[in-house]
Amino acid sequence: MQEYEQLKTLVAEIENDINKAEGGNKAAGTRVRKQMQMIKQAAQTVRNKVLEIRTVD
Repeated sequence: MQEYEQLKTLVAEIENDINKAEGGNKAAGTRVRKQMQMIKQAAQTVRNKVLEIRTVD
């Protein structure tokens, strides 16, 4: 499922910024919050896709 692969990619990309944010980097914290919003939207897309697949069967 392409939507799930995109979600995994987003999660992998955020790791470096999370480490920087934990170290006190405020700009990295801002990037993390923005990326987390994108992850939230991608997760919702995956949920909708799974529901769509389920209702087709």
